[in-house]
Amino acid sequence: NPHDTSTINIPERKGTNVIGFLDNKAPYTIVIGAHYDHLGLGHDKNSLDANPTGKTHNGADDNASGTAGVLELANYFSSNKTTEKFNFLFMCYSGEELGLIGSKKWCDNPTYPLDKINYMLNMDMIGRLNDSTQKLIIYGVGTSPVWVPMIDSIKSGLSIKKDSAGIGPSDQTSFYLKNIPVLHFFTGQHSDYHKPSDDADKINYKGEVKVLEYML
Repeated sequence: NPHDTSTINIPERKGTNVIGFLDNKAPYTIVIGAHYDHLGLGHDKNSLDANPTGKTHNGADDNASGTAGVLELANYFSSNKTTEKFNFLFMCYSGEELGLIGSKKWCDNPTYPLDKINYMLNMDMIGRLNDSTQKLIIYGVGTSPVWVPMIDSIKSGLSIKKDSAGIGPSDQTSFYLKNIPVLHFFTGQHSDYHKPSDDADKINYKGEVKVLEYML
C-alpha cells in the first residue's frame, strides 16, 4: 500500500531549545531569538556544496552570528542599570534547518503565555554586513503598524531595507503564525550560504556590533 507509511523506518532525532528568562516584573515580554543548529556533516542533503558529505559545516553566519547576537543582548539586558519596561525571553532554537522545528514546537507548546508576548525579534545571518553598502534587511515590518514609523525614526549609519512579510524561511514565522508581531534581521545572502566555507574568518564582527546596536 503506497499510502501506508507505518513500516518506513525513520530514525528518531532529538533537539533542544535553549531558553533564558529575564524577569523584570513587567506585564509583557519581548522574545529575542535565533536558531543555533546548522548542517552538521552534510548528511541531510541541504548543503549547496558539490560533495558535502563528511565536511564540517560550521555555519558561522548561518547561524552562529544570530546565536552570538542572542547571547550578547542577553548579557546587555541582564547587566543593564536601567530596569526595562518588559521582561525578556532569550531563545535559541534547534531544528530550524529541517523546517523551523524547534520554534514551531515551542509555539505549539509554549512554556510562557503567548498572550503576554509583545513581539519577537529574530536574528538569522547577521554576520556579513557589507562595509560598502551598510545594508541591513528587516523583514516583518508589516506585522505591526508601529514598526515602519519607528524604524524610520532611528538614526544610524545603516542602509535599511524594509520587507513587510511576517512569513519567511526563519523562526519569526512560527511566532507570526500565532499572531505575534515580529521582526527578522538579516545582513544578506552570499556565496558561502549552506557550504563548509561559511566559517568564522568571513564574519564582519564590527558589522555585527552595528546590527546589535541598531536593535538596541
